[in-house]
Amino acid sequence: MINSMTAFSLKTLTASWGNLQCEIRSVNNRYLETQFRLADELRSLEPAFKDALVQKIKRGKLECTFRFTPSTQQQTNINLNDEKLLALLSACKQVSTKFHQPSEINPLQILNWPGIIDDVKIDLQPILEAAKQLFDESLNDLITGRRAEGERLQTALVSRLSTMKKIVADEKERQPKLATAYREKLLQKITSVSLQYETERFEQELVYALNKMNVDEEIDRLLSHFEEIDNIFKRNEPVGRRLDFIMQELNREANTLGAKSIDMQTTKTSVELKVLIEQMREQVQNIE
Repeated sequence: MINSMTAFSLKTLTASWGNLQCEIRSVNNRYLETQFRLADELRSLEPAFKDALVQKIKRGKLECTFRFTPSTQQQTNINLNDEKLLALLSACKQVSTKFHQPSEINPLQILNWPGIIDDVKIDLQPILEAAKQLFDESLNDLITGRRAEGERLQTALVSRLSTMKKIVADEKERQPKLATAYREKLLQKITSVSLQYETERFEQELVYALNKMNVDEEIDRLLSHFEEIDNIFKRNEPVGRRLDFIMQELNREANTLGAKSIDMQTTKTSVELKVLIEQMREQVQNIE
């Protein structure tokens, strides 16, 4: 079973303390690359999040965005530092007594004085625990998406692989007949121009030419690669790099098949194989 590197997950959680939103995107990459954009309150969780990703995912570029929005009640609470407020009011009164016409104290100016309003204290422990759970759910959802996309990719790859197996099997069946056809074609050309030739020398040159044009090894290697791909599909591990390497090997054999071709059908076989291999190679780029 293969997994795709492309997937998306979005999960949200709402509680009395506010709202959490976890978004994870995964795209193609040669290696595993992670990037986190976390709310300040969740920064301490980044190492744990990264460890979880590394344990479950081996390839791909993953971007995780985690947002935290406090509840309206927490956003509107204003905590006054009573001790500093009383001290500031006392100081203001002392200053006012020094003036002939003391002015009234402006409450807004008092509130703007450093230290009068304390930062709202948020109990982060339940938020951090909820964030861990939400991240696990998001990661599992992403993995499920990668697996589902991988199944679709595998179905497409198997279909193209089956087509290539049929093409190569037909070509293998045709090859023994090509030697006879090639010999007859040469004899016809020689006869058409009334050339004299030594039968023994002709047969020697013919054998030499046919050996150079023989594609049995290329066909056998193609069939061997097909079998290896079937085995790879059964592995329960990341196989993208291995498949990518085999695509290169398949393309090399298909090119050699075309270079050695002695008839139009073999050339056509080579072209059809290269088209299918390129289509598979593009899909393989998405596999973990």
